[in-house]
Amino acid sequence: MPKRFRLTRRLPVAMTEDAYRRLKRFSTEAGLDEGEALSFLFEHFDSVTHKENLTARLRLFNAELEARKR
Repeated sequence: MPKRFRLTRRLPVAMTEDAYRRLKRFSTEAGLDEGEALSFLFEHFDSVTHKENLTARLRLFNAELEARKR
């Protein structure tokens, strides 16, 4: 029997406009609401990311972060 899907955790999330638009687009394409889409992404994080790409993108993001905050 499949696990019941319950959203038991709620958290305030701050994200850029670009990130929010991408989340909205992904959730719409997948037929999910934003919370369900985030749950899916994090439950399946290892299978939906490419480790080398993730590391490189994270390095670039961190390098640009201070400039983007201004």
